[in-house]
Amino acid sequence: MDAAQYLQDQIRPPYYTRFRIEPLTFITVNHLDFLQGNIIKYVCRYDGKNGAEDLMKARRYLDELISRTQMEESENATEPR
Repeated sequence: MDAAQYLQDQIRPPYYTRFRIEPLTFITVNHLDFLQGNIIKYVCRYDGKNGAEDLMKARRYLDELISRTQMEESENATEPR
């Protein structure tokens, strides 16, 4: 592998570019926040990079998103209308 290809693979690794829409593009165009973006990133790359480790990372961010959403729903339910 030449230096240019190595650099390209570091910037846009094959485990992301194999999709019709790269995860970064999907995340950016849809204005996803940090938690949502990381869930997408780790789920998309797990079978091309770190396997179950990436799925566990995705789960951690999903658990955080669930907690945040439950807290927001709870706060909204107790606010006067």
